[in-house]
Amino acid sequence: MSVKFKQFDHIITEQYQAEQAFLAAYKKGSHSFEQPFVQLNPYLIAPLTALIMFKTDKPETVTVNVKGRQADGDMHFDLPAATEHVIPVYGLYGGSDNTVELKLGSGAKKSVIIKTEALPDKVKLPTKMETTSDYFQDNLMFVGPTTAALVAGYDYKGDPRWYCTLNLAFDIKRVKNGRLLVGTHRLLMPPYHTTGIYEMGMIGKIYKEFRIPGGYHHDQFEMEDGNLLILTQDPPRGTVEDMCVLVDRNTGAILKSWDYQKSLPQDVGGSGSQDEHDWFHNNAVWYDKKTHSLTLSGRHQDAVINIDYDSGKLNWIIGDPDNWPQDMVDKYFFKPVGDVKNFDWQYEQHACVVVPDGDIMCFDNGHWRGKRKENYVPAKDNFSRGVRYRIDTSKMEIEQVWQFGKERGEDFFSTYICNVEYYGEGHYMVHSGGIGRFKGETLNKPPAQVRGDDEKDLVLNSITVELKDDTIVYEMHLPANYYRAEKLQPYCREDVLSFGKGELLGDLGVTEQFLTIPDTEPGGEVPDKYNVKIGLEEDRIILKATFEKGQMVMLLLEGAQTVGYFVPTTKRPFLAMCVGTFQEADERAVEFPISRKGLAGSFAIRLIVDDKKYETGVHVAL
Repeated sequence: MSVKFKQFDHIITEQYQAEQAFLAAYKKGSHSFEQPFVQLNPYLIAPLTALIMFKTDKPETVTVNVKGRQADGDMHFDLPAATEHVIPVYGLYGGSDNTVELKLGSGAKKSVIIKTEALPDKVKLPTKMETTSDYFQDNLMFVGPTTAALVAGYDYKGDPRWYCTLNLAFDIKRVKNGRLLVGTHRLLMPPYHTTGIYEMGMIGKIYKEFRIPGGYHHDQFEMEDGNLLILTQDPPRGTVEDMCVLVDRNTGAILKSWDYQKSLPQDVGGSGSQDEHDWFHNNAVWYDKKTHSLTLSGRHQDAVINIDYDSGKLNWIIGDPDNWPQDMVDKYFFKPVGDVKNFDWQYEQHACVVVPDGDIMCFDNGHWRGKRKENYVPAKDNFSRGVRYRIDTSKMEIEQVWQFGKERGEDFFSTYICNVEYYGEGHYMVHSGGIGRFKGETLNKPPAQVRGDDEKDLVLNSITVELKDDTIVYEMHLPANYYRAEKLQPYCREDVLSFGKGELLGDLGVTEQFLTIPDTEPGGEVPDKYNVKIGLEEDRIILKATFEKGQMVMLLLEGAQTVGYFVPTTKRPFLAMCVGTFQEADERAVEFPISRKGLAGSFAIRLIVDDKKYETGVHVAL
């Protein structure tokens, strides 16, 4: 039988098994301060982390110093008094014998040498790094890839001091408990919509996966009470990236949802990348407590919008009013004031932020930089930038009060992705992560769309800049595209390692089923040419195969009842390939997951391809 079948543990299960193994190894020995237990990469996915464990006779504080290649690269952390010491180690270098210095409160000292493997090729090295250790201190700049690379964190010298081996998607955010929120590596539907988000410690341990029936994309936001705003969609209705849900932090239950189709028309105000399927393309969400509202970035309407939290009703729109209905322009759009000669609207923007005084910041990608085709600006004459707008909602007036990037022209131009960060007045980050040149010319489409043989003519760049009072204090260039950048300290007092198995919260819903099965002829075993692989996960069945475009394919689960699922083989021409890391090299490749929710019993898995039903030889008990 040519079909390959494998059963997979969830990464949470794999990590729990690894944790049980190293805890058992630790308990077998008598590990003192002089002879501590050391476990490199304890949770399997963060190779530049480690755990040091030992016991002391009396409570002792511990000071940890992970030695840098220069003294300014040292990373220090103090742990409270204890007799059972579990010490996370962050900031190791790849391919090195790393020295970790430990000092007890009583004065005793110990050095531990931890050897790491060489960095993989997908951990890209900066082509430019300009900052000082006085400014950047012991922070790391984390970036999440949209092209062939890995999530990584870089120190003030540009040395990678943390990376993750999972194909994590979209932004990384630190939340109040010190942990990180990031999109999962489990694809739900192409091109990049994943099952949900992970809550993960810097050590690499995943404490929770929040699963969403419609999948996750782009952004998430922690509310004051700990609940989470997560961007999603309702795939069966045929549109994407036009919904947000509020998720209970403890249970994963969906508490509230917002459907932008109830707030905005879908056939007006479109950007140059809009289509019916992806009419809004929501890439950011921000909750503002002062106004009890949600601010949302809609790339495919060139619009930053604000809606009422309770009702979902539209409050205002920041964007070029050209090509919008006049009644909406009169009611929802702002009129520029102040230095209008230097005022620019934002186009296909990302990463809206509401700053403390109510100003709105975003990354203005500037893609097309116009609302009508005859006004579109070519990439060589275009620019991207970070921008800050001041709005007066009583007068419906808007003033541009700050920008950075326009002066850099096409060298800073990103058609997609990117973000800004507000650290304080006059202190910002602007990340242009989607720069690409093809055959020497600046690309006017997302570089992640360039595939196959054409990639040899593609040059990628990502530029991350921090400014204080309009002076550049940090600039890093990386030879890949990265969705967002986030500056984080690896050591965080709130991020305390907790042993035990992580939780799978929420669910993936019930995958759309078709009970009417077409008449077919027996086809025998599945032909080798389809390269069929079937995986059984704890919450899903995964079909991977190769089919020609437009073939009729159906997966059947045949048991006490037969359930059928149509497998899409005609791929959409995605105009906004925000994350290309899930794309297969072969355009015929198909990945189709089926949620196990609602399925129980024993099933034989069969495939209908065109007019024949094939045997896979795979039987599963759900």
